[in-house]
Amino acid sequence: MRASRLLSLLLLLQTRGRMTATELAEELEVSIRTVYRDVEALSAAGVPVYADRGPAGGYQLLDGYRTRLNGLTAAEASSLFLAGLPGPAAELGLGEVAANAELKLLAALPPEPRSQAARMRERFHLDVPSWYRNADDVPHLTEVAEAVWDQRPLRMTYRRWGQQVVERVIHPYGLVLKGGSWYMIAAPSDGAPRTYRVSRVLTVETLTGSFERPHGFDLAEFWGVYAKEFREKMYKAEAVIRVAPGAESLLDYTMSTTIELPEPDQDGWRTVTVPIESIPHARWLLLRMGASVEVLAPAELRDLMRDTVAELGKMYGS
Repeated sequence: MRASRLLSLLLLLQTRGRMTATELAEELEVSIRTVYRDVEALSAAGVPVYADRGPAGGYQLLDGYRTRLNGLTAAEASSLFLAGLPGPAAELGLGEVAANAELKLLAALPPEPRSQAARMRERFHLDVPSWYRNADDVPHLTEVAEAVWDQRPLRMTYRRWGQQVVERVIHPYGLVLKGGSWYMIAAPSDGAPRTYRVSRVLTVETLTGSFERPHGFDLAEFWGVYAKEFREKMYKAEAVIRVAPGAESLLDYTMSTTIELPEPDQDGWRTVTVPIESIPHARWLLLRMGASVEVLAPAELRDLMRDTVAELGKMYGS
C-alpha cells in the first residue's frame, strides 16, 4: 500500500511540478504528516526531491529528473483503451496521433497488461452519439481545438438559437463532448465564460497574440455547474400524471430521464409528479404515450390534452 502511494507521489511531482504538502495530501487522501514521511522516504531512496519554503514554496523534483516507472496495473492499462474514442479524436484532427500513441503504449506494456488491454478493445466499444440523431457537423472543430490548445483568441460568426447571426471575439478555454455534440467554453476578453455549440460556428479566424486562462479555471467543474443550471432552467414547471400498468419504462423513455415511481394503486396505476419545460412541450411529450398516461394537473395541461384528443378524434373519426 505504501509503495503504491510513494509511486503516486513521485508521479504527481513529475507531471505537475511543484506541489505543496497540502495539495499532495488532498490528492493522495492522506494526512500532511504522512506526506512529510513519504517525502523523507523518497529522499532516502535517492529520489532528488527538495522543498522550497515560503508562501510560494512546496516540494518538487530536481530539474531534468524523470522516472521510467509508470506503475500501471493490468486493470489501469486496460481502462486507458476505453478512453481512446477514435471518432472524437479524428474530429479533433488527432486520429493518427491517437492510434500511434495506442501502439506505443501497447508495445511498452508487459505481456499480461498488454493482453488485457487488447481484450478490452476487442470486447468494448464506445459510441458517443445518442440514438435517433446524427452527430453534429463541425467543420471548424480543428481550428477551435488548436486555438484552445495554443490559447489564441478567435473571431467567429455564430448562429444563436433564434437563428440570429452574431460576431464575437472570444478566448476559448476548452471543449466538451456531450451526447455526440461538441461545446466550446469561451469568454470575451472582458466577460465571463459562456457555452457555444461548435456546430453553430459559421466562420472562424484565429487572431494573433495569446490570452491567459483565468487562474483556477476548472473546465470539468464549470461544465458540471452549467449542466446543472441548464437542467434547472429547462424544467420550469411540474405535472401530475397517472401511468398505466406496464408503461413505466415508456415514461422514462418519453421524459428522457429516470422517474422514481411510487407504489401502484389497487388498479395498478401509479401517480407521479414529473418535471416539464412548458405546457405545450409537455402536451407533445405525453401524447406519445397514448392512453397509457392521464394528466391530472395542472388544469391547463389537462384541458390541452383533452382538446388535442378531441381534434384527433375529428380527424380520424368516421
